[in-house]
Amino acid sequence: MDFAFDARTEELRTRLLAFMDEHVYPAERIAEEQRARLASPWDTPQVVEELKAEARRQGLWNLFLPDAEYGAGLTNLQYAPLAEITGRSPHLAPTALNCAAPDTGNMEVLHQFGTDAQKKQWLEPLLAGEIRSAFAMTEPEVASSDATNIETRIARDGGDYVVNGRKWYISGAMNPGCAVFVVMGKTDPDGEDIRRQQSMILVPRDTPGVEVRRAMRVYGYEDHSHGGHAEVVFTDVRVPAANLVGEEGGGFAIAQARLGPGRIHHCMRLIGMAERAIELMCRRAVARTAFGKTLAQQGVVHNWIADARVTVEQLRLLVLKTAWLMDTVGNRGAHTEIQAIKIATPRAVVSVLDQAVQLYGAGGVSQDTPLAELWASARTLRLADGPDEVHQRSLARREIKKYL
Repeated sequence: MDFAFDARTEELRTRLLAFMDEHVYPAERIAEEQRARLASPWDTPQVVEELKAEARRQGLWNLFLPDAEYGAGLTNLQYAPLAEITGRSPHLAPTALNCAAPDTGNMEVLHQFGTDAQKKQWLEPLLAGEIRSAFAMTEPEVASSDATNIETRIARDGGDYVVNGRKWYISGAMNPGCAVFVVMGKTDPDGEDIRRQQSMILVPRDTPGVEVRRAMRVYGYEDHSHGGHAEVVFTDVRVPAANLVGEEGGGFAIAQARLGPGRIHHCMRLIGMAERAIELMCRRAVARTAFGKTLAQQGVVHNWIADARVTVEQLRLLVLKTAWLMDTVGNRGAHTEIQAIKIATPRAVVSVLDQAVQLYGAGGVSQDTPLAELWASARTLRLADGPDEVHQRSLARREIKKYL
C-alpha cells in the first residue's frame, strides 16, 4: 500500500500551492473590493479574469477532466489532492482553474454524451473558459431528492422540443456569462419505467421563454463567485431536437453519471476547507489572549484542534480510497464509497468549521474571516447532490442485502 503521490501529482501540487500563495489568497480581498464597485454584483471582478489567464499560462487548467484531449488527463486519484488545495479558497480557486461546479459536471456530460456539434458549440467554449453554464434539475414543487419526481415537461413537436417547467437553486444562472442550461425534464411522463421518463436537453439562455426570475440565497449569502443560485422558469421554450443530450429516456442515467464525479469533487474541496479552518484555528489560538493565557494554552482548544486533525486525516483517506476505486473499478463499483464520503465529509467539515467559528467568537460569524461563508457552503453540501438521508437509505439497503 503506497500513500505517496506520483511524480506528476507532486509536481502539480507544488505549482498549485505556489499559485495559491502568490495569486489566489491575495486576490480574495481584491475580488471583494472590486465586486462592490461593479455595475451588477453578478458581473465578474477583473481579478478573477486575471487569475484565469495566469492559471492557464501555468498549465493549471481543466485539471478535473481525465481525457487528455480535452483536459489534463489526470485520474481521480491524481486530481484529489489538487482539488483539496483549491478547496482552501472555494469561491475563487476552482473558478480560476476552470474547475468550478456546475461547469465541470456540464462539461463531463457534454464530453461523455454530447454530439460533435454540441461539443463544438458548447463544450469547447466551456473548456476555454469563455462561457459559463448551469444545470437545471431541482424543482421547488416536488421532492427533488427523488429525481423521478421532476415535473418539467420536454415535449416533442415536429423537429423541436418544447420545455415547460419551474426550477430553482440553479447554480451559475445569475452569471451574465451563463450561456446554456442543461435541463432535465420528462419526455415520457407516463412511461412504465420511471427511470426512463426523463431526458436532458440544452437550452441556450437567450431562448425566448427562458426567465431567470430571481437569485436564491443560501444562509443569507447570494454566492456571487459561483454565479448565484437562481429560480428559472421555462415557458413554451422551443429548441431544436438536435439539442437533446444522448437519447430520449436517458436523462436519469446521465444525471447519475454526472453526479458521481461531482460528489467526490465536492468532498475533495471540503477537505481543503477544513484544512483552512485548522490553519485559522491555530493562528487564532497563538495570537489571542483570554483570562491571562493564550487560547493555545486552553485545554478545550487543544481538544478542538486535535479532533479536527484526526477528522481531516480520516476523511482524506476515505476520499482517496473512493477516488482509487473510481479509477480502477468505475463509478458503479465505487457506489458505496461515493455515498459514504457524501454522508461523512460535509457533516464532519461543518463540525470543524463550527469549532473554528467558536474560537474566533464574534469575528467568526463576521465578514472579516472566510469561516462563516465556508460554514454556509459546507452545510449546504449536506443537501446538494442528494441529502444525507437518501444516501444513508441506499447505502444501508446495500449492506442489509448481503444478509438476505
